[in-house]
Amino acid sequence: MNKITKYITLSSVMLLLILSDVAMAQSHSDTANELTNIFRAARKVVSVNQAHINDASIGDKGLSADVVANKTKANFKEATGKALKVNTDAKKAMIRAVKDVMDENQDLINEPDIGLKGFLPAIFARQVANKFTSHMNGKMKIKLTAPKKYVRNRANRPDKWEANIIESLFKKADYVKGKAFSENTKYKGKNVFRFILPEYYGKSCLSCHGKPKGARDITGGKKEGGVLGELGGAISLVIY
Repeated sequence: MNKITKYITLSSVMLLLILSDVAMAQSHSDTANELTNIFRAARKVVSVNQAHINDASIGDKGLSADVVANKTKANFKEATGKALKVNTDAKKAMIRAVKDVMDENQDLINEPDIGLKGFLPAIFARQVANKFTSHMNGKMKIKLTAPKKYVRNRANRPDKWEANIIESLFKKADYVKGKAFSENTKYKGKNVFRFILPEYYGKSCLSCHGKPKGARDITGGKKEGGVLGELGGAISLVIY
């Protein structure tokens, strides 16, 4: 094999490796987009039904695991414009996590003569995240986080990578609102694909996180003073 042939062969191998890396990154990005949208769609079910859940005059709220899973799929389709196909282990694990959390909280949700149940969107999301991460057996990890000043639960604190993206990108005035960020990087010494999706305060968020800053919300926590459309959190996903 002459030098030219060797060079061409080496160049071809390098090109194939680059194309393979690009294809893998795109595959991971597509997976992350779908999973974070399912996660968000499920949380929306609890959010829009919060008053219903806290209605002390009603026992059975009609929010069984199957009902919430179906509403999650409907929310996903509304948000993305396409039907959710639960055809991968990761998507199956996410729907399973949603159903597991709803099954485990039925007694609480349906308890009569009790108003505030403490089953809030953020609580639901954290429980689903923990279930999903457990179901994926070290292959993936999802987490709900936020800018440091808005974190109430220490378990949701952003790590250095998340904090850097939130502060240096998501908070920039010219950053495209709603655009996710992803990259291949290191996480706890391992090569991973990281994906983070910014989230902004909606009307339903402000009852607990809006103004006046420092006032107590229905849970007893202090309001952050957030305003409609402000960056209030992020969904972070790690693929090992």
